[in-house]
Amino acid sequence: MSVVKYLNPHLTKITPYQPGRPIEDVARELNMNPGDIVKIASNECPLGPSPKAAKAMKNAIKEMHLYPDGGAYYLRKKISEYYELPPENFIFGNGSNELLIFIAQCFLHPGVSAVMSAHAFAIYKIAAKMFGADAIEFPMCGLTHDLNAISKGIPENTRVIFICNPNNPTGSMVNERQIDAFMKKVPDDVLVVFDEAYAEVCLKKMPDTIRYVKEGRDVIVLRSFSKAYGLAGLRIGYGIAKPEIIQAIEKPRQPFNVNRMAQIAAAAALDDKAFVKKSLRNYKKGAELVCDFCKAMGLTFEPPTANFMLIKVGNGAKAFQELEKRGVIVRPMAPYMLPEWIRVTFGTEAENGKFIREMTEVLACL
Repeated sequence: MSVVKYLNPHLTKITPYQPGRPIEDVARELNMNPGDIVKIASNECPLGPSPKAAKAMKNAIKEMHLYPDGGAYYLRKKISEYYELPPENFIFGNGSNELLIFIAQCFLHPGVSAVMSAHAFAIYKIAAKMFGADAIEFPMCGLTHDLNAISKGIPENTRVIFICNPNNPTGSMVNERQIDAFMKKVPDDVLVVFDEAYAEVCLKKMPDTIRYVKEGRDVIVLRSFSKAYGLAGLRIGYGIAKPEIIQAIEKPRQPFNVNRMAQIAAAAALDDKAFVKKSLRNYKKGAELVCDFCKAMGLTFEPPTANFMLIKVGNGAKAFQELEKRGVIVRPMAPYMLPEWIRVTFGTEAENGKFIREMTEVLACL
């Protein structure tokens, strides 16, 4: 007999999240030099961390014997000034992913529903099932959220609606007009989660969802330091909501969930606007290059709105495997019920060039 038989029954329904493969794993498996491998699978910043954050981290090494500030006072003050909102409108997490779990912990349980789109971030479904709630997936319009369909079909027992914008993994987005029309139809007692991890690297104009916070609506806007500021390894994100919601979501938060180095780096990164602009220029150039390649090769793709894009290659798993053999790590989309597609992050000019060269060869054998 094993203790595993006593596993929380809700967890038996969960398939663990599959992240992009680390360079080190691929290097060991294929006996390759890690320096020869390009990873464009996890939407990481190819330019490294924000220089201002890197400098702050170097200066803070001598402080790492101390526990972090559980209330993140200095980061909270800095981000409060950045958004011109009171400090009580913010909560910090070990990545915005942790905040998604807090939201589920607080509002989802057996007998209620969480609403999301099909082909949206996998964690939404995992979080709902983790706490015994029903995960209601609405079909997309193409590869974009169908907010009109969702607004017409929200079950009465819905407690949370997740909207990833720009959407991971499809790379599509809904605009402000669509969101406004949607919000007019959402019941007042349903929490709308605007997951905006790619806001700062969005290639189009981002809708203003923070105004719903200012209006006192039941929404929370999630942002991240992983993408635009290159701090994915530190795991730090934040949520913006009215104080009542923040106070509720604070309940399951552990005292030192955001480490000291992450708080210091994030506070410094907020001042690094030049780095964000440089990253955006790099992504726009990469998007143009890879889109032109797809057009030349006759490949269907989803027009990108952030630092990644979906490409239809016919057999996503095989393309992933063949590219990996050639030292290029991309993301196969079968876990998102898109088996014909791969997701590609825009890297540096050299990384994008290698992907195009290797992909040209791979297409010949698919």
